Amino acid sequence: MLGVDVAKKMRKKALSENGFYHIYNRGVDKRTVFLDDLDYRRFLLSIDLLNDEKDGLMQAWRDYKRDNPQMNIQDFLKSRVRKRNALVKIITYSLISNHYHFILEQVSEKGIEKFMQKLGNSFTKYFNERHERNGALFQGKFKSSHISSTSQLLRLSVYVNCNSEIHKIHPAKNYKWCSFADYLKPERSSICQKKVIMDNFENPRNYEEYAKENISSFQQEKEDQKLVLE
Repeated sequence: MLGVDVAKKMRKKALSENGFYHIYNRGVDKRTVFLDDLDYRRFLLSIDLLNDEKDGLMQAWRDYKRDNPQMNIQDFLKSRVRKRNALVKIITYSLISNHYHFILEQVSEKGIEKFMQKLGNSFTKYFNERHERNGALFQGKFKSSHISSTSQLLRLSVYVNCNSEIHKIHPAKNYKWCSFADYLKPERSSICQKKVIMDNFENPRNYEEYAKENISSFQQEKEDQKLVLE
């Protein structure tokens, strides 16, 4: 389980430095915000390049890609001389057609707020230009929920990683737009900091089994909620 130091981090107030948070938002009026694979890929690229105290990596990537069309994002990041100062640690993510989820750890002052503002503004500008629209894309400011215990962190990691399966959209194991596969394949390159989750499991197979149990639990909770509302 998590050590004493990590447990202390979790007890701090909302959006405190080194706290863990479930972050989520959806499209304005519940509209679709990822219309095709290009939109999904652009959002993931933004997650990677905008997680920095300084600005400029996105434009630098565009310039690099123009001059080196055969190179990929890993080549670009390895070529950068300047050290990046991350705003957050990305623990898990999931993108669904009209909303997104993250678990983030804040590692600098107001890091989550700065990161989410940069991400929202950048993607909205891209989306509006590409799809010839104007106005807000997301439903106000992002929502955040402080994660206050190890058990909550682990269970929410499944909720985020496997959101597509919980909502019966697509099996999470081979869903392209979430980090679940990164957790099952240690050798796979990832934008996620997986150690805080995986230190609680002997191996990826154990985490997969834990995820399966909780997917069923989350799905049952959704069904129970429907019955109450009906």
